[in-house]
Parts: sequence; C-alpha cells; structure tokens
Amino acid sequence: MRLLTYTEALREALAEEMSLDRRVILMGEDIGVYGGAFGVTRGLLEKFGHKRIIETPISENSFVGMAIGAALTGLRPVVEIMFMDFITLAMDQIVNQSAKLRYVLGKQAKCPIVIRTPAGGGRCYGPTHSQTLTAWFVHTPGLKVVAPATPADAKILLKSSIRDDNPVVFVEHKLLYPIKGHVPAKIRTVEPLGHAKCLRKGTDITIIAWSWQTQEALQAVDELALHGINAELIDLRSLKPIDIETVVESVKRTHRVLITGEEPPMAGVASEIAAQIFEHVFDYLDAPIRRLCCPDTPMPASPFLEKIAIPDRQKIVHAVLEMMGVSSDGTSERKKGKRKQR
Repeated sequence: MRLLTYTEALREALAEEMSLDRRVILMGEDIGVYGGAFGVTRGLLEKFGHKRIIETPISENSFVGMAIGAALTGLRPVVEIMFMDFITLAMDQIVNQSAKLRYVLGKQAKCPIVIRTPAGGGRCYGPTHSQTLTAWFVHTPGLKVVAPATPADAKILLKSSIRDDNPVVFVEHKLLYPIKGHVPAKIRTVEPLGHAKCLRKGTDITIIAWSWQTQEALQAVDELALHGINAELIDLRSLKPIDIETVVESVKRTHRVLITGEEPPMAGVASEIAAQIFEHVFDYLDAPIRRLCCPDTPMPASPFLEKIAIPDRQKIVHAVLEMMGVSSDGTSERKKGKRKQR
C-alpha cells in the first residue's frame, strides 16, 4: 500500500493497463504535452508516445466517434472529456452508437470504450463547467457508469472499466483529485463493476452516497456519532450496474435511509435508489426515505451560492438529525419509530 492522490491513482491505472495491453490507447484534448485538464495523463506521452497518446481537435462528437470505431476494430480506447458539461457534444456517439452496438450486432462486435470525465461543482466554475450529468447515462441501456470516491477505488475501478467489453462512463469529481488514500501497489485481478462498499457499519440510519458525496458523508458519520447516532454508510461506487442488494440489506438493519447526491432531485440517481428501496423493503422503513440533492437550478458561479446549492457534511448531519428527531444541541428525544411487524 502507498499513499497516493486520486490523480496519481488514475494515472497509475492508465500506465499499468497500457503496459499490459498494447490495445489500450488514450484520446482527448490536451492529454499529451499538457497532461490533461486536471493533470491525470501527465508524463504518459513520454512513456508511450504519440501513437498511443492521441491529442484530438476540440470536437467531442468527432473524437468519441473515432474511439468507437477504434474499439470496433479491436482496440480499447480511453477517452478524456475535459469537463462533463462538454459530454453533451458527444451524446449521439455515446447514446445512439456505443450503447447500442452489442445489442444490434450481437457476437459480431463489441465496444470496449471508457469515457473519463471530471464532473461536479466546488470550484466556482459556473453553470457550464460544474454539472453532474450522471443520471443521463444511468438512464441509457447498454452503458455502465462508475463514480469512485477514493484513490484506491479510482485505480481498481478504472482498471476494471478498461478491461470491460462494454462502454463505460467513468465519472471523476473535480474535488477528489487532490484527496490522498492508501492504494495497493499491485492489483493482480480486477473486480467486476457493480459492487458497493459499506464504509461504516451502523444501526440507526443508512446513508447512501457516491463520488465526492461519500467524502462528505464520511465526515458527517463521525459528527453524528457525537450526537449518539450510529449511521451506516454505503458507497455505491458503481451506479450502473447498481448493487441494490447491499443497499437492501443495510436498510433491513437500520430502517431509515438518507440518499445524498450532487444532482438535481428530478429523475436523478437518488430517485432511482429511493424507488428501488420502496419496491424491495418498504415494510422495513420506519420513516420516509429522504433525498439530499442540489436545487433544481443551474449551478451558480458565486462561491456563496454554490456552497448553498451543493450537499455537504453540515447538510447531511442536519438532515439526519431531523430524521432522528434530535436537535443540534441534543436536547430533544430521538424518534423511536413504529417498528412494523415483519
């Protein structure tokens, strides 16, 4: 185990997979000399050369289409979209082409392409450089969607995504890049996508998060313990396929659920999780499911307004205290719930 940043873990995963498999190539704007918009591919051009580190024009629809064509001919392209907001320019290629090829062509072809893209707010980049559009791709049959929250998972899940024979949208929150964590030096086998992790065991409430919200929730769980609340934290890691079994087992133990996601509330990932919990374990719930999301507005550029818009540790703590019937000063009694017959 070494202590690496999220950025270093991603770079290490790319370098290892390119060394192991000459079919792996990288494509994107400024990924060579400059090293990518957030420095993830820095140094890889010197190691692998221009034939495998391919700098592209500013035309997302074109170079994603090129990558799909390369995948159909046997390569395993990893494409970087500079900001997730710009992924809209390649929607036709991603949604109408890559997602449908295996369904249309069956065993005749496969499309092993990974689309890496930084998402989310927290840097005051404004409404056209701060969006989290993950739910659009979760909604699309044929795509897999990954959103790791730690450096270790960033490395493990990127390697898994590159080796997967399906198109994968790999979402990297901008605030995660400098986060440090312990990362295994050697990963001999990769795990299939679609497995959540229980980061903290608890008995009073289940908090479900992914990407940067997992980091916020980790801090919230520690603060909630000071109020006498034992919260369980589930990091989804993969949003499609989604590990609803781990979520269901947690809810059966805790009987309350808070889902926190950096997205608008309407038709989001949090909404889907809430619906599946309702369908699978409604009889175990002692309180309504609660979603903690961004407001239904574009992301503000103002630091003050952006902070108000994005769920964070304080908002998670406040929401849980409300659900548990505990005031911030600890004066009120906790809700015991109705504990239905099961």
